Amino acid sequence: MDVFRKKPIKKASLGYMKRNLKLKDLILLGIGAVIGTGIFVVTGSAAADYAGPAAMLSFLVAAFVVILSGFSFAEFASRVPVTGGPYSYMYVVFGELSGWMAGWFLICEYLLAVSSVASGWSSYVQGFLASLGITLPKALTAGYNAKEGTYIDLIAALVVVFITVWVTQEAKKALRLNNLMVWVKFALIALFIVVGVFFIEPSNWKPYMPFGFSGVFDGAALVFFAFLGFDAIALAAEEVENPQKDIPRGIIGSIAIATVLYVIVTLILTGMVPYTELGVGDPVAFALRYVKLDMIGSVISIGAILTLLTVTISMLYSLVRLIYAISQDGLLPAFLQKIDQKHRTPVRATYVAGGIALFFAAAFPLAILAELTNITALACLIMMSLGILRLRKTMGQPKKGEYKVPFVPVLPWLSVLACAFLMSRLQKATWTVFIITIVLGLAIYFFYGYQHSHLAKKEK
Repeated sequence: MDVFRKKPIKKASLGYMKRNLKLKDLILLGIGAVIGTGIFVVTGSAAADYAGPAAMLSFLVAAFVVILSGFSFAEFASRVPVTGGPYSYMYVVFGELSGWMAGWFLICEYLLAVSSVASGWSSYVQGFLASLGITLPKALTAGYNAKEGTYIDLIAALVVVFITVWVTQEAKKALRLNNLMVWVKFALIALFIVVGVFFIEPSNWKPYMPFGFSGVFDGAALVFFAFLGFDAIALAAEEVENPQKDIPRGIIGSIAIATVLYVIVTLILTGMVPYTELGVGDPVAFALRYVKLDMIGSVISIGAILTLLTVTISMLYSLVRLIYAISQDGLLPAFLQKIDQKHRTPVRATYVAGGIALFFAAAFPLAILAELTNITALACLIMMSLGILRLRKTMGQPKKGEYKVPFVPVLPWLSVLACAFLMSRLQKATWTVFIITIVLGLAIYFFYGYQHSHLAKKEK
């Protein structure tokens, strides 16, 4: 049994999908995936429950970890510009089993992210409808919880159906709504910053670090979720006009922009409202209502409802491209490779991914959906950093025009340690579910993927 057989890279054979994405599209794709729940939801809970006003430091710690990993993504995307992201990269440098596990972690990450954001989006919509005096039957307001009397999240299900149909369109068209909503998102954030800065009370920043450095690091483990999605850019490699140059720029650019915005918003948010009162589902809108700016708070709420759609579009778009890439190698069923003749998109993979996301979004509460997201993502980032070390041994130094991770091997090892540190801050229950996920992933590989792999057929 050879679980280390490696996938050959044949760049010339690529071209089944249209190459019509530019640098601007990639940065907007990354920002669309990254900036959403982070600013509109996580900022409040990070301050109230973990770090207090020092939540901005939590974002900086998380950003540091993400940027370290972003360098590895950038070099891989530059030197191995194929669809599949970490899955394909690990398949090339470590072999099939490592490639599958990286792909499995990503599938879990994106699937849970799509479902959890849809669930969070449902909460925003229900809150807005409640302000208008409109309420749904309780049984249809959240995932299954018999004690609470909830059985299905109807609004979350409907939004996943809408996003699934939208993502079946041509890539440029599918991302058009995403790009539009990103600009709306920027406008909302700018509105909050411009207005909120005049209502800052410096006394709200005292004590600055009420839970000490431990709280800052625990907060970083939480807000890491706010940066997930930047790797969506690498998964679009087959549809980018100039992947060697534009993918690295798109990855680093989107992370940098997101970090600046997160820090500024957290600074203003904790200055406007005492951190102890920020444990709400809509902290940005709440802060404006707190200072009696109800109208602007309502505008922010409506905008958040609209712009959170961009996160689901970006995540589902990336999940579909990942499933498509894995099925091309035989590790998932071949019917997922079907390309729609009109739109040139993997339509069957889209419907399968959307259907699974629909089930999770409708049936499971948000807390359960988010349980695995961070730990699977961090595990994948560790594999990416180790992969750079292997890539340098097997393919040598990057050529002229290709992105190069600086300070190898120091920086990749620093990335590994940083990711492992954040993983250590997660709860034991999360680790238990993570181990179960690993076992399930291995079972899928050994009972299906290993026998159906295209590389296995070549060996016969």
